Amino acid sequence: MSAPSLYAATMLATGIGIPILAALNAALGVRLGSPAGAAAILFVVAFLCTLAVLAMTGPRAVLAATTAPKHLFLAGILVAFYVLSITFVAPKFGVGNAVFFVLLGQLISAAAIDHFGLFGARLSPLSLTRASGIALMALGVFVTQRA
Repeated sequence: MSAPSLYAATMLATGIGIPILAALNAALGVRLGSPAGAAAILFVVAFLCTLAVLAMTGPRAVLAATTAPKHLFLAGILVAFYVLSITFVAPKFGVGNAVFFVLLGQLISAAAIDHFGLFGARLSPLSLTRASGIALMALGVFVTQRA
């Protein structure tokens, strides 16, 4: 399997996992009576899994983090915001509706990041063709929630 195919398959699996994560954690939050409790448990499990992978791949990255620009650590706040919000909102709004708006936000944000090459991303200007494709993707996600 070529590297691009492997990357695409990995991200497809990730995309499949996001609504499952949302549904499972939302159900746990309802069962516990605490979206924040469910999010905390999710992060403990995720932290332990990440530690296991780090141990297998080499812990030198932790030392390198001390010299990384501090604004890069805001990603942790964003993932916490996602998990807390999806855990709280999904049981009330529906997993499909919640994930629809997450996907819409991802399309908009990804287009802006790529267009301006933000955070070291590969520069990929937003052409009319690309904007049309993104709009078509957004429309497709919208249609799936209306059907």
